[in-house]
Amino acid sequence: MSIDFSKLDLPALVLAIGGLGTAAYGIVDATKALGGGVSRVGFGDIKRVVSMLIPRKQKDSPSALGQESVLATLRANWMNGMAASDQKSIAKALVKLNLTTDTANELAKVTGVNEAILADIAKKLSTKETLTDEQTDVYGRFDLSLSALLDQAYQRGDQRYRNSAKLLAVAVSLLLSLAGTETVLGSGNVRLAILVGLLATPLAPIAKDLASAIQAGAKVAQFWKR
Repeated sequence: MSIDFSKLDLPALVLAIGGLGTAAYGIVDATKALGGGVSRVGFGDIKRVVSMLIPRKQKDSPSALGQESVLATLRANWMNGMAASDQKSIAKALVKLNLTTDTANELAKVTGVNEAILADIAKKLSTKETLTDEQTDVYGRFDLSLSALLDQAYQRGDQRYRNSAKLLAVAVSLLLSLAGTETVLGSGNVRLAILVGLLATPLAPIAKDLASAIQAGAKVAQFWKR
């Protein structure tokens, strides 16, 4: 079936393509009901960093939460879409909760602070003793290092999640476009279907504004023709 592009209503076409992209994003988002779906993507970056900061729970360890419990908590927050700032704050608090005289050496190596001083800090925190100026300085640098490591992990995870969601949405929009073109126009329009499918997801967020801009441009062109 041939298409006369000169008779196409461009604003309506843009809105239709944008609608296809929105539908594709909706289907991708719906995968979250299947064991987390696309929302699981990206957590691996966070898990990698947190696993360095919190060792597996040792026997008779005084820490309240071990690595497995912490990761389960952080994974739930990630999959539920909690605000990134809140997620990082909770992650840092849980890492600090696992700061003991036994874990201080490993944490000091990862964060680049003095091992002996961090061990003394862990001991004083458990007994609520006042920290010395030197210990306060080391604890502050420890806190900054934790923030930097966790921020990097969450930024990478978020980027991986967004990129994966977009790629999956493109794949879904291509399938929907191919199915719709085959149903409405029949076979022989594969190239058109692929073009529409590829345009759908980028157009979805701006479809309405773009359609309005096209309409405004058309009115200006009509005015100058008079």
